[in-house]
Amino acid sequence: MIKESYRQIGDEELVRATLEGDKRAYGEIVSRYQNMVARTVKGMLGDSVYAEDIGQEVFVKLFYSLSDFRGEAKLSTYIQKIAVNLTLNEIKRRKRFFSMFSHKGNDEMHEIEIPDHDSEEKRDAVELVNKALMNLDPKFRVIVAMRMLQGYSTRETAEILDLPLGTVLSRLSRAQEQMKSILKKI
Repeated sequence: MIKESYRQIGDEELVRATLEGDKRAYGEIVSRYQNMVARTVKGMLGDSVYAEDIGQEVFVKLFYSLSDFRGEAKLSTYIQKIAVNLTLNEIKRRKRFFSMFSHKGNDEMHEIEIPDHDSEEKRDAVELVNKALMNLDPKFRVIVAMRMLQGYSTRETAEILDLPLGTVLSRLSRAQEQMKSILKKI
């Protein structure tokens, strides 16, 4: 197959070709989904070196678990689950690490980098929202990241996280309340 034709074939064929040893097919999977993974991981961890590491780890784990993919869900859903699980594991690992070394219970774990914007007011607003997001409980942060940053529907978010629809709705509502409270304090 020539490289152009990889863009035109479906995920199922790419998975099959990858399992048969076609490295270019796997490269196409990575190319298709790397931005989705980056948005998810950065939405949960912030823009940091850790996010880049987790993003790479997602595709390593995908490669080694591809034979377990049964095609019952979309490939994007399968990849998203890997990304969310690895990111949540990193958040838990960091909390354990910081709780061992922090007497004050300060679990802010990274600096927030702010992208360039047109005005100082926009930069300030982005910074405040990022800080508030990073202060959310991880179970709420993942919902906000998927719904608000990634644009997944409530149903898709529930499917990816393997949660009941009502749980996603209630966590989103609580997350919004917490964000308002956090933003008032900042």
